[in-house]
Amino acid sequence: MNSEEYIEVTLTFKSYSEENAEITEAFLSDLPYDSFMEDTDAAGRQVLKAYIGKSSYDPRALKVVLSGLPFQVDFYANMVPPRNWNEQWEDNFKPIVVEGKVTIKSPRHKGAGRTRFNITVNPRMAFGTGHHSTTYMMIESMLEYEQDIRGHTVMDMGCGTGILGILAVKMHAEHVYGIDIDAVAARSAYENAFLNRVSRHYETYCGDASLLQMGKYDVLMANIHKNIIIMDLRTYALSLRKGGLMLLSGFYDSPEDLDPVLKEASRHGLSLIGSRRLDGWSCIALRKG
Repeated sequence: MNSEEYIEVTLTFKSYSEENAEITEAFLSDLPYDSFMEDTDAAGRQVLKAYIGKSSYDPRALKVVLSGLPFQVDFYANMVPPRNWNEQWEDNFKPIVVEGKVTIKSPRHKGAGRTRFNITVNPRMAFGTGHHSTTYMMIESMLEYEQDIRGHTVMDMGCGTGILGILAVKMHAEHVYGIDIDAVAARSAYENAFLNRVSRHYETYCGDASLLQMGKYDVLMANIHKNIIIMDLRTYALSLRKGGLMLLSGFYDSPEDLDPVLKEASRHGLSLIGSRRLDGWSCIALRKG
């Protein structure tokens, strides 16, 4: 049970679409809003509800982010009483299967999980359940580059619920580290690692890219906002061993998003070796020369 008081922000769109809702979620996750739910308001309009701890709610920051979106979004906020967020999430969560090889499920899905890799998650208000296109593509990329992960040291920047790091351990990575700027996410990732019996090989930390100086990594994964990736790419590259693999997502499949990421990557000795596209989002694989 999460007893912290939360703010429920209802976002109304001039032109609602699933794509616009996903774009909004991606931007608000950096504030950090912890959970999202599509709903219908009293007027019958499709809306997106976003949840954030009372102590973290900043309406000015919210207005700034929404004003930068390419479509009009208005909002109003209400306090919500403490509730069992995990129970509410599990009531709406359906298992996800990626390429018939990876299953992501909740503890309630006792019969699910007959694939090669099976991951059980309790989100505890942290971002990342595998439903979003970027997480799905990151998992696909990990399957493609499994040999880079097996027996090597892996870093997951912006680890969220820890899905990618847990999968890396199940792929027999030597050791996995997860970093998230949100303390709830870092704690959630470790708890999920324990739930999946991989905590001996998985460490999580609360902080930013400056923590990367604590080691060197063979694989670095980051599924976060484009601007953060560009800002921290130099640090990512310095922490990656020669010949190492970098998997990046969290940005759109458009020249406006991709070109700046690829340009910055090239400046730091990283070459594009693969890419994926899904629902307007992109995921790229880079190799350090």
